[in-house]
Amino acid sequence: MHSRDFIAQEGAFGAHNYHPLDVVIARARGAWVWDVEGKKYLDCLAAYSAVNQGHCHPKILAALREQAEQCTLTSRAFYNDQLGPFYEQLSSLLGYEKVLPMNTGAEAVETAIKAARRWGYRNKRIADGDAEILVFDGNFHGRTTTIVGFSSDDYYKEHFGPFTPGFRCVAYGDLDAVEQVMSENVVAMLIEPIQGEAGIVMPPKGYLEGLRALADKHNCLLICDEIQAGLGRTGKLLCCQHEDARPDLVILGKALSGGVYPVSAVVGDERVLGVFEPGSHGSTYGGNPLGAAVARAALSVLVDEGMVENSRELGAYALERLQQIDSPHLADVRGLGLWIGLEVKPETGGARPFCEALRDRGLLCKETHDYVIRFAPPLMISREDLDWALEQLEAVLMSPVPAKA
Repeated sequence: MHSRDFIAQEGAFGAHNYHPLDVVIARARGAWVWDVEGKKYLDCLAAYSAVNQGHCHPKILAALREQAEQCTLTSRAFYNDQLGPFYEQLSSLLGYEKVLPMNTGAEAVETAIKAARRWGYRNKRIADGDAEILVFDGNFHGRTTTIVGFSSDDYYKEHFGPFTPGFRCVAYGDLDAVEQVMSENVVAMLIEPIQGEAGIVMPPKGYLEGLRALADKHNCLLICDEIQAGLGRTGKLLCCQHEDARPDLVILGKALSGGVYPVSAVVGDERVLGVFEPGSHGSTYGGNPLGAAVARAALSVLVDEGMVENSRELGAYALERLQQIDSPHLADVRGLGLWIGLEVKPETGGARPFCEALRDRGLLCKETHDYVIRFAPPLMISREDLDWALEQLEAVLMSPVPAKA
């Protein structure tokens, strides 16, 4: 079968809830992927930060194979010999007391919401049913009905209601707006330290520290969704570590397993995660031994192989080069670490034709929010491969606006 055959097959039998670029990937290693015809591409999306460690990292695959031959799933009805070591490794790495494992990022967000509400009822003595969580314009935390219900993007909500109450949306980056809506019923603020799906949108310097201060002042929780921003993507282990703003809960997913197996987690201290008792929350697969073994290897290679430092150093280098491109199509270039958004002007017609032109040159990026080219290669990328990628971006951005496919 050729690429066109696989694309037609997906279109015929799959629900049309995605709009992929026309490339059919059959093999992947490190920062590179190959399509079914054998053409080679540099992956500069990294599965939305799920493969920060690179595709098919040999140490992560070895952990998967070894554990798959021993035990894959016990449910949480029994203990297993991988979960405890995973808990201790992640807790020690991030400096928190407790871990609650799930599978997908959206499940971890839902878990954090439940934890925050129960904490508010039991610690702030809020009347049952009155808890409120502050969220932010431009947010993207997942696709469940609860989560899309507090999105500020009407398209994500269209014909999916009715939605869960208890959320108030506030302007992103505006501390005064947060202060104005604070009340005794606010139990938490749920925020992305950098908004990924919104187009690599960065808050003002000191914003997270300001939120931390407001959380302390009003006795509510600060929850950071680090599913995309965390685990090295911005040049620190957690994006929130760029400021003195330790969250009460951190939500992790994607790169927690190096793109090999779905693993997510909520990390926090006993004073918050202690609100759960047996039977109050769970998941058949959450904390399974296969996922725990894979996550342990994924965390180890991220740290041991210096990928966080590589993101910081090469990210600063890439951002400086991209900001020097004198393209008539560019409106803005922004980012942190190896997470950069290149916003094209509205008159170009959008970012997708640029991504299609980059694909034709062997570079895979993806548009987000119509006008932003998201540039986020695996964190293990070499300087040589990065330079090649930057050359392709410069060539496309300095050419006439590509025709739409």
